Amino acid sequence: MDSTYNLNGGFKPTLKRFADLSGPDFFPTPEWATRALLDNEEFVGAIWEPACGDGAMARVLAETGSHVVATDLYDRGYGEAGVDFLTADRAADNIITNPPYNAAEGFVGAGIEKSRRKFALLLRLAFLEGANRQKTIYSRHAPSRVWVFSERITFYPAGVVRGGSGTTAYAWFVWDKSAPSRTELKWIRAGSKQRLSNQSSATNPMLFK
Repeated sequence: MDSTYNLNGGFKPTLKRFADLSGPDFFPTPEWATRALLDNEEFVGAIWEPACGDGAMARVLAETGSHVVATDLYDRGYGEAGVDFLTADRAADNIITNPPYNAAEGFVGAGIEKSRRKFALLLRLAFLEGANRQKTIYSRHAPSRVWVFSERITFYPAGVVRGGSGTTAYAWFVWDKSAPSRTELKWIRAGSKQRLSNQSSATNPMLFK
């Protein structure tokens, strides 16, 4: 975690997100950010959330009425723990998640292989950059749509009082196996943060394993 996060007793939004390998500190996805995807994409069939954390995203995904599989490599008190998405021998109609930052490229490869219909990752917009990604990912499996957030997402460690805004641009990267082989660049319209934050989330998502 950023060593200045609690500087002078005051919390600030994080400038960088780090993969939480030890378990106690992680950055749940704000509900409105998940709803922004559902506001623009339709998902037919079951949904697998393979980095579920405390269930912040899985609960919102359950609002679609679909069955939701929630798993995580670590036990954060929600879903099925001990499941490594990169090596798991399972598949789903749709896969939606916010991957650990240092495992994002591996999640792309695994998601394309394990999803039957759609696969969506919440990633930094800068994930579009890079010669290596162009060679290993985009030249072979370019996303069907990239939904750029017009408003910044702020990620906070679990339990922290929230305030302020983030400094990093994010987007939903969607691979749609029924779409033509081209990439569309789209924008999540301004005002979505306030509008979608006011919606209530499901409290008991349907889980199956």
